[in-house]
Amino acid sequence: MPETEKKAPRVINKSGTLKMDDKVAETKQVRDIAGRKMERKNRRDRVRGGDVAPKEFDEITIAVDRVSRTVAGGRRMRFKALVAIGNHKNKVGIGVAKGNDVTTAVAKATSKAKKSMITFSMDGETICHEARTKVTGADVLMKPAAPGTGIIAGGTVRSIMGLTGVKNLISKSLGSTNKVNIAYAVIEGLRAQVPRSEWTGKAEKKVAEKKAEKPAVKKTAAKKPAAKKAAKENK
Repeated sequence: MPETEKKAPRVINKSGTLKMDDKVAETKQVRDIAGRKMERKNRRDRVRGGDVAPKEFDEITIAVDRVSRTVAGGRRMRFKALVAIGNHKNKVGIGVAKGNDVTTAVAKATSKAKKSMITFSMDGETICHEARTKVTGADVLMKPAAPGTGIIAGGTVRSIMGLTGVKNLISKSLGSTNKVNIAYAVIEGLRAQVPRSEWTGKAEKKVAEKKAEKPAVKKTAAKKPAAKKAAKENK
């Protein structure tokens, strides 16, 4: 037998089975129990999430608490969720909602947070000025900070600021530790921010504008005394 007609040596795996050649693998067909041909689609070619647009807002669940309500038949147990949402720029909102389970409470709180979003003013990567806000028992003090300071704040304030474009902030909670009240106090502090261009020399600008608006009053010379003098001379 010539050497060209010799078959390639068979390769046996460790398990004792013959190794399949590439040519044989290409022609081999896999069939199911009923004898139908099974087509294997190349799943690696799929691009997962290619058509899905990136999320505009990010959300975070700050706290989930179990609450109870006493009714005629006993106690009714529910869950309360506090959710914050923001776009990592100057839009942020919070929502509080209750539900029979955690998933329902978080979904309802997220919906409320989207409806109650606010747009606040920023000075670079910090807030415009110092703000101290009180909501019921919560008392939150926020101060602007120099670049590189970071966010020096507690858990609730840090969670909310992480969803905004504020990178440098000094904050202190001076009152209650209730997370819901602190969250509302932070939102009120951000809502009260006034841009620097509006509060620098604001009083002087108002006075100048009022003066410009007033019409100039012309002083007329007194004609009556002059007429009397002329009448006396003619006499």
